[in-house]
Amino acid sequence: MDDKLLARISNARGISGFEDEIQAVVTDVLGGCCDEVSQDRMGNVIGIKRATSVPDGAVRPLRVVVAAHSDEVGMMVKHISPEGYIRFQPVGGLHGPTIMAQHVLIYGRELVRGVVAPTQHGSPDHTPPLTEMYIDLGRPAEEVRRLVEIGDPITFLGQLDRLNDKVVTGRNFDDRIGIYCLLEAMRGLGDISVDVYAVSTVQEEVGVRGMVPAAYAIEPDIGIAVDGSCTRGPYRNADWDPTCDMGNGTGVYVMDSRTIGDPRLVRFLLDLAESHEIPVQRDIGGGTDASEIQRTKSGAMATTIGAPVLYMHSAVQLCHQDDIDATVSLIRAFLEHAHELMLIAK
Repeated sequence: MDDKLLARISNARGISGFEDEIQAVVTDVLGGCCDEVSQDRMGNVIGIKRATSVPDGAVRPLRVVVAAHSDEVGMMVKHISPEGYIRFQPVGGLHGPTIMAQHVLIYGRELVRGVVAPTQHGSPDHTPPLTEMYIDLGRPAEEVRRLVEIGDPITFLGQLDRLNDKVVTGRNFDDRIGIYCLLEAMRGLGDISVDVYAVSTVQEEVGVRGMVPAAYAIEPDIGIAVDGSCTRGPYRNADWDPTCDMGNGTGVYVMDSRTIGDPRLVRFLLDLAESHEIPVQRDIGGGTDASEIQRTKSGAMATTIGAPVLYMHSAVQLCHQDDIDATVSLIRAFLEHAHELMLIAK
């Protein structure tokens, strides 16, 4: 694993709708390994690596999309109270107990630090709803109003860190781990017999919005979304128990809330993992960019893969280095063998 590249990706800011900083990193990296790199009107970055050979009998190479979303969950300034406390609008799915007492960064007229105000000692022992939480900048009200406006984006302040030799932590591994795996796979990609479209999408966390115009423009035959696999932790949900564990390999989605993974593609990925000795797990996960790849225009074979990420949508997400490496290996193996899907992709 390339720690420097992962830090560069994870530390870049970019909540949904404000992805310029992370997309600049993606553009730079893809520029060194793709034949073409462009950015569409929505903000998606698309790198194209052309086939180095065409399979016998093929009229054209298959068009294969591998997509990861660049945006992270965050907030937006909604209201400034007379005392200078900030109410916020969630951008993406936030869970109240995980964001209280977190440090944040507001992109106002200048960068302004603050904290999500916790309930004070002696207050009722409960977490207020998001609509009743405040951000405290520790500044006088008039200074807050001078620096901050309604609509300013807010991110958590955390940076990439290591818990130990194998586990890293960051505020946005959903889906900066996916971005890392996509870019690292593209950097080491060998000869291919398909046209690969590496897509860093925008606004996935607010309704899988960016993938729509990208998939429409590319019209792929096959698509893989690279996202976090849902992971078992210390807390259990009686209605939904994740199927993956950290350290046991990358996840291959068989189904999620928006997509049933194409069974032919799922089997192909599982067989590739076995033949290349890549540790893999079956995952039933949350909705991803695969949904729009699958259903756009004439449709495509599609599913999702990704390293297990624990504590998604919090400021302390965890991921295992071996799972990251397994994801990179599976993406690379898939792209180098994707032409073998030519007959069933028609």
